[in-house]
Amino acid sequence: MTPRRFRPQKRRTSAIHARPLIAFLLIASFGILFAGCGRSGIRGPEDVENSEEFTFTEDDVARFRDLADEEGEQETGTGEVLDIREVEGTSSISGEPPVLDLSMADTYESIRSGPGATGGNLYRVTNEFLNVRDAANVTAGNVARLDQGDLVTVVELMNAAWAKIEYAPGKQGYVALRYLSKVTSEEKLANEKKAFDGLYFVNFGFVNVRKEPNAQSEKLGEILGQAFVKPISKDEVWARVPYQGKEGYVAVQYLSPFLPNFLVRQELFTLPILHYNMGQTGMTDALVSHVEALRADGIKIMTVRDFYDLLLTQEQRDVRLDPKTVVLALSGITPENVKEVSDLLSQNNIRATVFLQSQHIGLSGITEKTLMTLIANGLDIQSAAHTGDDLRSLTNAQIELELKQSRKLIEDITKKPVFAIAYPQGGVNDRVMEKATEAGYLIGLGSSPERTFTRSQLLRLPSFIISGSMQSEDVLKIVKP
Repeated sequence: MTPRRFRPQKRRTSAIHARPLIAFLLIASFGILFAGCGRSGIRGPEDVENSEEFTFTEDDVARFRDLADEEGEQETGTGEVLDIREVEGTSSISGEPPVLDLSMADTYESIRSGPGATGGNLYRVTNEFLNVRDAANVTAGNVARLDQGDLVTVVELMNAAWAKIEYAPGKQGYVALRYLSKVTSEEKLANEKKAFDGLYFVNFGFVNVRKEPNAQSEKLGEILGQAFVKPISKDEVWARVPYQGKEGYVAVQYLSPFLPNFLVRQELFTLPILHYNMGQTGMTDALVSHVEALRADGIKIMTVRDFYDLLLTQEQRDVRLDPKTVVLALSGITPENVKEVSDLLSQNNIRATVFLQSQHIGLSGITEKTLMTLIANGLDIQSAAHTGDDLRSLTNAQIELELKQSRKLIEDITKKPVFAIAYPQGGVNDRVMEKATEAGYLIGLGSSPERTFTRSQLLRLPSFIISGSMQSEDVLKIVKP
């Protein structure tokens, strides 16, 4: 008979107080077992009469072992076994955290960087990679290689094609300028562009410099292609330019205005996040009526993944968030209500982000088929940690396991990156955010009722907790104060 796994139930008493009793029962039980079976082949009438009372199966032995363990076990939907520690009546996972893909960690850190990451001569690499050379030409030797998203300081613009940069403290080299973008904010963009007013570059292999503004005039020399030129004056045909301490004229058709590429970072976002706990009474009806009112008012509904995609795109080019947009965030999804919520969202064509506690995922809970149905209906699946415990009350090791285990379980099933965490009970502080960063999350959802936030708040986003009694007018006032 295969031993059956015993699932320990939550206890109001501390596990420490229960251990002596468990140990006593275990010792007593095995003592009886050995007393009944110790003398093989020698059994009297009294032994036969009481043999049923002292018969133990493999199931019993397995149960005793589980009861005596200091920490119980909980099976997950993936077949992986997680340790469960009973701490003052609250189950929280313990054990070794899984290994996660953290290849996006640097990108996430760049996205979250605040106003300090703009201004000055700060540029970002926009190509997949960028070679740093020891001279400003393509045949020069490589001294380093930069990755997309890396930030560098431009020491000097050599011409319209090459820049001298500092890519690490005390380390300099030359890179192709077309693969860099000057990082700035919306507020600073106009002033940044003014710094390049009147600056041109030669858009041909070279341009002749003439003594007078006509093609038959004496040639003073040449200006090489991509070189900067700042005309003293110009008309539609000729530009008067400084040349070797003198002045000369070049044909305007061989000049083009110069501006570097700009990466405009939207530092301030106005994006109300409406958070619905679907485990509360009246939430399904409230959600449908609220969505109808939002749509009737022309407000766009997006998921957290849509916002994530926008943030990634903003690392490459200037795109903006539609000001009439809200995010729908749903939590409180359990095996008991997941089908009702799924059907409701599908029937009403509602796109939202569903934050799941991974303890509910499994063959006897929210199944893989259910998760894939949610995704097929256009929903975004993100993490609500594992057990639903307030992360602030846990140790660093427990927080790490809660965040990493949840992300791992959901990613393994959905095959999609999990980058957002809805902190259980809105519990977040600097320590929790640090652990969320280490676990590879870009976004964290808190409970501060605010409509606007900055990049530096991405791991502590505000959200409005919506109750089932709120009317559509109340929600519209939140979205459009």
